[in-house]
Amino acid sequence: MKSFIGTHDERWQDDRMYRHDSLEITFIMEGSGRFRTEAEEMSVEGGQVVCIRPGTLHSFHAVTPIRFGVILTEGAEGVQLAMFEALLAGKPYADIRLSPAHRERYEALFRLWLRVLSAPAKDPEAVYSTWLQLFLVFLSESDGAAGREVLSVARAAESIRQRFRDRLSVGMLASLCGLSEDGFRRQFYRAYGMTPKQFQQQCRVSEAKWMLSSTSHSVQEVGEAVGYATVHAFSAWFKKETGLAPTEWKATLTLNRSGGADRSIFE
Repeated sequence: MKSFIGTHDERWQDDRMYRHDSLEITFIMEGSGRFRTEAEEMSVEGGQVVCIRPGTLHSFHAVTPIRFGVILTEGAEGVQLAMFEALLAGKPYADIRLSPAHRERYEALFRLWLRVLSAPAKDPEAVYSTWLQLFLVFLSESDGAAGREVLSVARAAESIRQRFRDRLSVGMLASLCGLSEDGFRRQFYRAYGMTPKQFQQQCRVSEAKWMLSSTSHSVQEVGEAVGYATVHAFSAWFKKETGLAPTEWKATLTLNRSGGADRSIFE
């Protein structure tokens, strides 16, 4: 059973897609990025846990500076395997979004586990099996608790992700969830730790960085894709959000890549 914390800057990405025999639980501790399989791609951000079925071809890519807490284990069986399969629900991976409170508890649990892993044990297999089951129980309970907490605003969050370039009113988002505007604001903040406007800006920044780093689109085309009619407006907004103009940010990316690729979190 292997576990580690991988910390990378916004230019990092897996150098290829990986397939391994290990059951994988990857916790995004900080930052945002992308997760890819052969068939799908999704954004990931701090507070998400991605559980990946052994044999699934996949890769991670940073959009902002990012930190992962990774658990890899082979030979899971019995109760642990059944619990992991329940989380996957028949899919190649499970995407679990922890509430702010559960995120804090999971990180504390993970850091404690790293200390346990580094200490000698009389029966390592029993220790590893017990801790794996503890993580799976926590994720099963958190998934349910977070689901109840996020459920009432999940439709709004998905609408923001899909329409991040549009002007979305709080009233419209609240009506999607059957909540008053004040109730929606409170519930959304409890579920995601930020306001709907901040969430939308985060989606825009992530998409802009992804397009600048992974495509040949011009700055104007990227700006238009995230909702800005002019290069000037997009550049001013991007610099306010990141501290660099789009061309400056892309130039630092080019310089970094010319110095050599970062290592994968699995090496």
